[in-house]
Amino acid sequence: MTTSAPAPSPAEVSFPALGTTAALLVTDPRALPAAEAVLREELTAVDLTCSRFRPDSELTRVNLSAGTPTTVGERFAEALGTALRAARLTDGAVDPTVGNAVIALGYDRTFVSLRPDDARPLPVARPATGWRSIAWNPRTRRLLLPPHTRLDLGATAKALTSDRAARRAAAATGCGVLVNLGGDLATAGPAPEGGWRIALADDHARPSVDGPAVTMSSGALATSGIRVRTWRRAGRTLHHIVDPATGEPAAPVWRTATVAAAGCVDANTAATAAIVLGECAVDWLRGAGLPALLVRLDGTVVRLGGWPLDGGAR
Repeated sequence: MTTSAPAPSPAEVSFPALGTTAALLVTDPRALPAAEAVLREELTAVDLTCSRFRPDSELTRVNLSAGTPTTVGERFAEALGTALRAARLTDGAVDPTVGNAVIALGYDRTFVSLRPDDARPLPVARPATGWRSIAWNPRTRRLLLPPHTRLDLGATAKALTSDRAARRAAAATGCGVLVNLGGDLATAGPAPEGGWRIALADDHARPSVDGPAVTMSSGALATSGIRVRTWRRAGRTLHHIVDPATGEPAAPVWRTATVAAAGCVDANTAATAAIVLGECAVDWLRGAGLPALLVRLDGTVVRLGGWPLDGGAR
């Protein structure tokens, strides 16, 4: 009888990126440097393309050109197409034209730079312009935003980066890869023995070792929530997930929404939509057929789409 050596444990690296934490795991420790190089390249590209906090980003240029036709690069075209697809699939619950609303609420700089308690009065909330008002030709990459419209691609660009980085790193190294960008988690390649074990928490930066967890062998997972990215303005506690229909933070029904899907973009689109849709999210997610865990403000949970009973909040 012969025996084989146990498979090595996944190797991991994490570092700050995009205003959150980037975490990378690989099944072959020797592949970590190459996989990390891919991830950092993807993070640099999305920051230069989609950051609304950089004066030199393509998103800033596009927003400044609202009302005038402009041609965008291939990377921006992919990010915009992803955002418009999310808007279509959610009937506008996830809409990239919420930029003005997000800024009006006070999220006008990087989150770490926000004033913890801003006394400035809140302007009158206005609905988002609406994704259907965007004139976009994906073949020529020609874009026309309505005047005074600002795009915010935050609901999909980070998830798209997770998907891209995981696929590219797995292809470059030939091993299993997991990329987690602040709760937007994608996998590619062969999973480790027993699968990837994922801890669930309100705050991705503070998972509990003894808390709930799920195991996955492929696909993606995303969590959206209203407890972590919050600030106060004019005596109100606000959060970063805006309802495009009102221009206000989504009504607080779910503390967190976690969704599993084949790709991180779809998982995060559904998780964000669930926060915006509130009670209507239950029927919407059932219709989408996606496994999901919704946690109410009091900690009670709703499991949908075959979400495991032992993989919930406590």
